[in-house]
Amino acid sequence: MTSTSPHADLTNWRTQPHSRWAFHNVGDIIPTAVIAASRVPWVLREATTALEGFVLTLPAGGGMSLDRFLQATATDAIVVLHDGQIVFETYANGTTRTTPHILMSATKSVVGLLAEILAAKGVLRTDALVSDYVPEISKSAYAGATIRHLLDMRTGLLFSVADLKAYSAATQWEPLEPGAAPTGFADFFGELRGKSSGHGGPFKYLSANTDLLGWAIERAAGQTIATLIGTHLWQPLGAETDAAITLDRNGLARCTGGLCATARDLARLGQLLVEGGARAGKAVVPATVIDDIVANADRTAWRDGEWGKSFSALARQMAYRSGWYLIDDEPQTLFAMGIHGQNLFVDRANRMVIAKLSSQADPIDFQAIGLTHMAVAAFRRCLTARA
Repeated sequence: MTSTSPHADLTNWRTQPHSRWAFHNVGDIIPTAVIAASRVPWVLREATTALEGFVLTLPAGGGMSLDRFLQATATDAIVVLHDGQIVFETYANGTTRTTPHILMSATKSVVGLLAEILAAKGVLRTDALVSDYVPEISKSAYAGATIRHLLDMRTGLLFSVADLKAYSAATQWEPLEPGAAPTGFADFFGELRGKSSGHGGPFKYLSANTDLLGWAIERAAGQTIATLIGTHLWQPLGAETDAAITLDRNGLARCTGGLCATARDLARLGQLLVEGGARAGKAVVPATVIDDIVANADRTAWRDGEWGKSFSALARQMAYRSGWYLIDDEPQTLFAMGIHGQNLFVDRANRMVIAKLSSQADPIDFQAIGLTHMAVAAFRRCLTARA
């Protein structure tokens, strides 16, 4: 099946078959800003022994081979690292080693790390009110929310149908309705009133939180998100390929889901966390940030939150902090997740990283999610048995 889709546009780019092409050609559809790669890329060496023995044991009986798993989960790219070496890598649907692919909501994890880096440098205060940086929202339902509330998805906003429609229009991910005036995030957040159940309660997923976080970060640092990610993450971690992030009509970044990066560079980010946030002995992400995500992720807020029950089939105990999901079972695993099958898994104890980018037909495919988490365990079994 061909991956080309010359007719992909704002009306169809997230639906198959167009998404197989559009997800790695986002800049042809939506305005983006370039995130500069490193002049000295982090060399990922290939392991001398290929990955062997992979099989998924299905709940209904029988097994699933690696090839079948990749097909069943519409995989466009996957890179598996063990001890910093590539043990498995493959591409499909026109995606290549140097093709940036949209990360969807896995973007939140990158922006979360950026926020924590800036907080460690004294540029951003996570306990500050959002309105300290963005006074335009001081009369909105975000009044009283802190940067930490945005990072941890613990705002209490209650979006109406009209709010959701206005938010979608502001993203530049949707076609402008006939007769409608162009808007952006500043327009949306500045005009948002709505309701709130109070901030700081259980986990409540709201994508707009991270877009507002991005605006606050830009105000605090006085630079664009694209520049900040390049300066504080992409270049020091040794990214091999320029990334990009989608922009609204006024140039604000879509921090909740617009980052486009290669599977290899996403894997490099995961390896950075395995290495305690350092590359070649030099800290990129302070180790205290990683420790904070693990130690201070609120398990109760997750358990009592809107996804606590639905995710219980994947792990006995989970949490969410700074844009990262934490599986608190053994082994403890950090992961980033986006719709249509975008993932980064980081198993620090076993020094394993899996970056997987996909073009699944459904935004949320519970069967594919289940298979992907089973695959993480299967990769781990193969690698730890070989070690």
